[in-house]
Amino acid sequence: MIKIRKLNCGATMIMDKTDYLRSASLGIWVKSGSYYEKDEESGISHFIEHMMFKGTSTKTAREIAESVDRIGGSFNAFTGKEATCYYIKTLSSSISKGAEILIDMITDSIFDSEEMDKERKVILEEIKMVSDTPDDEVIEMISKLVNSGNPYKNSVLGTPDSLAGIDRDLMVSYYMRRYARNDIVISVTGNFDEEEIARLFEDRFMCLEEKEEVITHTVGPYKQQFAVKDKDIEQTHICLAAPGISLDDERIYTFSLLNNIFGGSMSSRLFQKIREEKGLAYSVCSINGFQSFGGFFAIYAGVAHENARETIDAINEEWKKFAEEGPTEDELHMAKEQMKSSYIFGLENPSSRMISIGKNQLLLGEVLSQDEVLRGYDSVTTEDITAAVRTIGDLSTFCGAAVTNGELDIEGIIRNEN
Repeated sequence: MIKIRKLNCGATMIMDKTDYLRSASLGIWVKSGSYYEKDEESGISHFIEHMMFKGTSTKTAREIAESVDRIGGSFNAFTGKEATCYYIKTLSSSISKGAEILIDMITDSIFDSEEMDKERKVILEEIKMVSDTPDDEVIEMISKLVNSGNPYKNSVLGTPDSLAGIDRDLMVSYYMRRYARNDIVISVTGNFDEEEIARLFEDRFMCLEEKEEVITHTVGPYKQQFAVKDKDIEQTHICLAAPGISLDDERIYTFSLLNNIFGGSMSSRLFQKIREEKGLAYSVCSINGFQSFGGFFAIYAGVAHENARETIDAINEEWKKFAEEGPTEDELHMAKEQMKSSYIFGLENPSSRMISIGKNQLLLGEVLSQDEVLRGYDSVTTEDITAAVRTIGDLSTFCGAAVTNGELDIEGIIRNEN
């Protein structure tokens, strides 16, 4: 049973205890991500995440790592468009010690300038790694295109130029603005002492600001755009995308099932048509990008250079058929069972559960019960799916991105102009 407590320091704690487990997972969530960054701050949320592991006033980076190893724990962090999460998993008997390590990092990191210069180089290598991974790169490209009118276009990693301009003063200023104690969520799952972990956090973030910086953004209308990057690679990586829905949209179950039926599983229409029937791709799928303010629906395929046009045409053909006919009752039934199973399986993993309830509490301010989620999937009809497909629109209105070796007229192919 999920329990939510508002702590004295203003942070929110959400707990989901499972007595039969012998481990616990704990995450500290902050509304810090690329969505909130100005142009000159691009990549700073992710940079701060890295610096949290580089030393506090009482521990060096090595001592932080060793303190986790001493309790047999594993810890890490990740930054996205809207949130940063610092998390640790330990035996149940050690979760309080693990929590102390994270608290120390978040409240007492020193942001040493010399360490910043070292970590800046590490992040530049991370940027290069994405550039050397064309499937990741094309997803980044399409995100910028489909979100061109809103801050979701911002890169989480930043750019070499933006990273070069981030000094200690800018980092500390941003940290003070975004790491607000009354907008922090602590999510805890597994087997742990609820009262002990709540007491541990009760007043621990009082050193942070009380209110986070309020940022308002003007969101422009969707604009169809295209981008092609020429690289010396063996495959053409294609991504097509159009606006979708936000995290709090009541149609989220409909769009999730739509994605599963069209390209989210091995039995999906996209996988069966592109890979099994035509043999055009090893990797092909569709993706929902749910965000607090809007979202996107995307289709990805990695294919031989000479098969790029045939693949896009085949995707277009299958999408038109889906819009005209909608799913069958059998397809919808299979999708519901897959999505419900995936949801339930995730609940059985404390780390996955910690991420799910923490993110929902931070971004939506609520966590639905298991029964509410299952009913949400069960309530979707074939007519709902068909209406959602038509809401997304014809493929000729999608943005298009490709990483390929040579030229590719992706705009002409998508608009069927040649």
